[in-house]
Amino acid sequence: MSAAPDDPVYRNPVLDADWSDPDVIRVGDDFYLTASSFGRVPGLPLLHSRDLVNWTLVGHALHRLEPEGEFAVPRHDCGVWAPSLRHHDGRFWIFWGDPDQGIFQVNAPEIRGPWTCPHLVKAGKGLIDPCPLWDDETGEAYLVHAWARSRSGVKNRLTGHRMRPHGTELLDEGKVIVDGDRIPGWFTLEGPKLYRHDGWFWILAPAGGVETGWQGAFRSRSFFGPYEEKVVLEQKDTDVNGPHQGGWVRTPSGEDWFLHFQQRGAYGRVVHLQPMRWDGGGGWPVIGDHGAPVAEHRRPDLPAQPSAAPATDDDFPGGRPGRQWQWTANPRDGWATHHSADGLRLTCVRTPDAHDLRALPNVLTQRLPATPCTVEVDLRLDDGEPGARAGLAVLGDAYSWIGLERGPDGAVRLVHRFAETAAMGAPATPSGQWGRERDAAPPRPAPGGRARLRVDIGAGARCRFSYDTGDDAGDGAGEGLRPSGQVFAATPWRWVGALLGLVALAPTGQGHAGTATFTQFRIRIQEKRADR
Repeated sequence: MSAAPDDPVYRNPVLDADWSDPDVIRVGDDFYLTASSFGRVPGLPLLHSRDLVNWTLVGHALHRLEPEGEFAVPRHDCGVWAPSLRHHDGRFWIFWGDPDQGIFQVNAPEIRGPWTCPHLVKAGKGLIDPCPLWDDETGEAYLVHAWARSRSGVKNRLTGHRMRPHGTELLDEGKVIVDGDRIPGWFTLEGPKLYRHDGWFWILAPAGGVETGWQGAFRSRSFFGPYEEKVVLEQKDTDVNGPHQGGWVRTPSGEDWFLHFQQRGAYGRVVHLQPMRWDGGGGWPVIGDHGAPVAEHRRPDLPAQPSAAPATDDDFPGGRPGRQWQWTANPRDGWATHHSADGLRLTCVRTPDAHDLRALPNVLTQRLPATPCTVEVDLRLDDGEPGARAGLAVLGDAYSWIGLERGPDGAVRLVHRFAETAAMGAPATPSGQWGRERDAAPPRPAPGGRARLRVDIGAGARCRFSYDTGDDAGDGAGEGLRPSGQVFAATPWRWVGALLGLVALAPTGQGHAGTATFTQFRIRIQEKRADR
């Protein structure tokens, strides 16, 4: 969460939403962070800070997922896993693993781009979590990566390669440099970040799984080992489960800090900032409060900055969504219309999967805040075919949405629907999903074709939906809101937190099915953090 510039203390998490698998660097006085984006587009978010506490989203490094055809439909847990961000030879570099394809790389002269097209550095199944190192002492370049057992049958080990300095090609077949199976009690070793410090090669890597794991440190005088290991951050008696996987960064004054994630169910992986120092006796990093995560701490010794956080609200000027929005697959022309006024104008895309939002590529999403909040948006359903519908969704392995639908008689109704979590082994529909959504509340007339839609998200990501279809909808007063349906508990995907979504769709048929216009999207954070 953002911090006031006159507050000498910051409080964790500093990024209270699903910024999964963060990595961080410093270039001059600026800090930059990227995170996993999985199957959402654009991918590889780019965040900026001057104080490591207040962060803003400044862009994305990946504008389409490849191969294009494979990501024409949602693949929510695939795509971009655990990237590493580095700055070398005057350029920014990001390496990431696609578990189904291999290790990719993009680079750019500036953080805002232009970024190169993705280059496949190493093809293969199950290659994940790559991190490069350019060794200034020797001029050598290296790469380390982990393994996904779901694709390769291998896990709990780290493989190292020599790499050409231009970062596009590996020079050998690779060697296992850390085998977690040989370390008593260690499992699911992954997410390595590679550094050079004090004459040692260092690998900071988590183990033990995202819910209950820990952060390890490995060191060796030679890149290819042997490495010795130590646990340097774990939950201990705190409420921060599984504190691990992130990056080390040093400030201009020489302070060391470590950013890592905490898995929080439907909220995904929120980001914490931990103080870090190097133990003068043994030379190992000490993270947090003697290896336990801190809930609050003295701020980094950096110039005070105004309070800031990644944007959430949007008026959609010119019909363009802000940087915080991502599609659930590679976008196509015609989904959103640019125009001269404010408001997001979405086409009601015809689809055979109108019964299941999880199968739709044309859902525009942003992260679910991990703090209790209220989400509101105004919606107008314009002239269109029967069955055309649009609304506001809380989307995960289960989902619920509220919005407007045009009936067979041409009248517009307020509808509220949900779909349950997929049961393991349940029969899939032809589209590969798990069944049809159902009514969460009876349809209600919306004669003006307009509504204000609202979701109050409380402790445990429990969502209460409400609506207003009266004449006051859109005036910002919030009067006349009426509750709809039962409380819905948001659920994550396998690796991704729940998402807020805006969607417009229609059943299959011929011709244009109409449009929907969304205006005044707002998220109001509640000050009391009831679920912490």
